[in-house]
Amino acid sequence: MTERFGFFLLPGFSTISLSVVMEPLRMANRRTEEALFEWFILTQDDQPVITSSGLELSPTMPWQNAHELDVVIIVAGMDVHEIDDENISRWLRHLSRQQLTLGGVSTGTMLLARAKLLQDKVCTIHWENIDGLREEFPNLNVSGELYEFDNRLMTSSGGVSGLDMMLHYIALKHSEVLANDLAEMCIHPKIRPAHEDHRMALQTKFNVHHPRLIRAIEIMRDHIEEPMALYDVAQEAGLSLRQMERLFRDKLSQRPAVFYLELRLERARLLLQQSALSVMNVATACGFNSATYFSKCYRKKYQRSPRDERRG
Repeated sequence: MTERFGFFLLPGFSTISLSVVMEPLRMANRRTEEALFEWFILTQDDQPVITSSGLELSPTMPWQNAHELDVVIIVAGMDVHEIDDENISRWLRHLSRQQLTLGGVSTGTMLLARAKLLQDKVCTIHWENIDGLREEFPNLNVSGELYEFDNRLMTSSGGVSGLDMMLHYIALKHSEVLANDLAEMCIHPKIRPAHEDHRMALQTKFNVHHPRLIRAIEIMRDHIEEPMALYDVAQEAGLSLRQMERLFRDKLSQRPAVFYLELRLERARLLLQQSALSVMNVATACGFNSATYFSKCYRKKYQRSPRDERRG
């Protein structure tokens, strides 16, 4: 029996997020010479949508007919924090009651959360949006994995992780042999397990290889909301404060305090751009007790105020 997929597209979505979840369906049909899958494009109110790269796509099925499908996957983009539409939430809840499988790729998870469909579920989202999702929905179980399956819900962290998610889905529904064949056709060496890291390794990002320096950076990155004293960071990394300062100076040409501050400001920038949190809440989430000091630091690094960043 043919399984029918719908891809619900939101303005500004990335075409790569759509391609990696749609193309495996076509390839599976071609590989097996069977109509295993059928797929349709859905949009709100059946209006064309513009992708992040400026292409215009039109729906191939009225969105109110989505109950005829088996699976609906939300494909959203960078501006998902601006989309809080009760009509979409009501529509998603209706589909859930119809026993459809629902999914979100990249930032589509945010709309499932706003529709109150992720309570008591495990989900994931793009790493740039994890903090925003956790701040807006502190009771959600956000794993940060490449992808998650939880009963009739599936979510991926975006980018090419959607390919791994769909290949895993095809393996579950059909066979691992077919899924591996499709991975090979995609020049995808292996179907990555959900727990594989989806962020660039710190060694690569900062071009450092000293294990204790890497550990110090990890500690800083893990303590953004409640920054640790540099002495404590050094102790936990197995260094003296003087040793840590020398490593940062020699390997990164920065003082540890400046590096730590910039990590917090980078996190703040992501939250301002990709969440609906107030500027004060962003400041608090990034370890700033004073809105004035936060604004001063932010302006110094980015040459614009946090409020200007929020306005785009």
